[in-house]
Amino acid sequence: MKRIIALVFTCIFITTLAFPQESEKYVPETDPLVLEKLEQWQDMKFGLLMHWGAYSQWGIVESWSICPEDYGWCERKKGSYENYFDYVKDYENLKTTFNPSKFDPDKWAEAAKNAGMKYVVFTTKHHDGFCMFDTKYTDYKITDPACPFNSNPKSNITTEIFDSFRNEGLWAGAYFSKPDWHCDSYWDPYFPPMDRNVNYDPGAYPEKWEKYVDFTHNQIMELCTDYGDLDILWLDGGWVCKHSKDDIRNIYSDRLKNVGSGFIKTDIINQNIKMDDLVVKARRAQPGLIVVDRAVHGKNQNYLTPENRVPKVALPYPWESCIIAGGGWSWVPNPKFMSGRQLVHMLVDIVAKGGNLLLNIAPSPDGTWPDGAYNLLEEMGDWMRINNEAIYETRSLEPYKEGQVCLTQKKDGTVYAIYLADESENTIPSKIWLSSIQPKKDAKLTLLGSDKALEWELSGNGFYVDIPEKLRKNPPCKYAWVIEISVVEGKE
Repeated sequence: MKRIIALVFTCIFITTLAFPQESEKYVPETDPLVLEKLEQWQDMKFGLLMHWGAYSQWGIVESWSICPEDYGWCERKKGSYENYFDYVKDYENLKTTFNPSKFDPDKWAEAAKNAGMKYVVFTTKHHDGFCMFDTKYTDYKITDPACPFNSNPKSNITTEIFDSFRNEGLWAGAYFSKPDWHCDSYWDPYFPPMDRNVNYDPGAYPEKWEKYVDFTHNQIMELCTDYGDLDILWLDGGWVCKHSKDDIRNIYSDRLKNVGSGFIKTDIINQNIKMDDLVVKARRAQPGLIVVDRAVHGKNQNYLTPENRVPKVALPYPWESCIIAGGGWSWVPNPKFMSGRQLVHMLVDIVAKGGNLLLNIAPSPDGTWPDGAYNLLEEMGDWMRINNEAIYETRSLEPYKEGQVCLTQKKDGTVYAIYLADESENTIPSKIWLSSIQPKKDAKLTLLGSDKALEWELSGNGFYVDIPEKLRKNPPCKYAWVIEISVVEGKE
């Protein structure tokens, strides 16, 4: 019985730890500069996430194969996979062969801008500890002399990416992992790692833990002081956070209520990274900085980040779905990307529910994107050029969706009804019916991409919009069509 209880306590329902939940309470920000910036971020709607590192050479899941947990995403298929410690040596030796000689961030930035993206979040460091920036605090980095790319004039990859994207008018965001499995003060070589957590008790070795806290703060402050304007600090590894004994007891209690499939067999350890102090320092260097301490309830999670999923309902706080465009979070051979139709519909669905979409594209080992990524972004750009006003600077409008029509609204009261076409629909229906909103008598309705006013008529508890035959047969874009309504009843 004791073993069963212990197993239950050490198992957690995967979404409880890994993903912020729709039911999670949100702690609003109070800093007026952050609130202003967060409002601007909510207007942007569409961003780019990139996972990239030395691990890309093997085409494997980023970092997780060196984590001694028995899950599929931790499986070891490359190198000396029969012995864990030999595998880690082979994995970390990837630094000596990483040479993305075709790296051209200007090309990525141009493609992102043309697709309608407004910000980038780049993995400056993932859990494995390999730094894609020129940090002074470790030699496990892209600019170390042992890495062949260090002689390239673009070797400080984070600088190059941030500069290229800023030059195209996009915001810069730094993904940074709070756990660092390469750092001796997180995974102490004296102790074997047991799971994703620090492999010693921080309470029993306070000096060692303080050394790790300083290491983490120093690296983040490098990013906040040496890399130009930073708009978003996107922190991953939510298990690294402060827990009191009562917190741990309550977490275990909650988990007992959520026993089910998909457990993470890890313990809960108090890993106080002194996030409040760090955020104060970071905002001193970058006033108004948006901080996303992912999956850690509290004031330092300025927006929530559902991972690889879209919430079923509109959420009442700032949020962003981070979604894989194709393949995996990190590069895999021959990745298959979602279709343009899928991406358009996903963005519309997310925006109608009040969120942002952060689309992940993984660069290859040689520093290029697959053709499929460019093709997907080009299709998205074609749609956005016609319809972006229904996306940017909008907010959710109840009930957010009616049948095949999603709704968004500008702050001035303009409403957009976005018809999501079925796969078989290549022409616009002759009539589109809505009952959840109603235009005012003098409202003007147009189809984005056309200047022609649309006829509409009240009918029962709703109204019809008539689409002329010429527009039906020659729609201005594919996948989704947007009706702009100048003013509706009760929504001014």
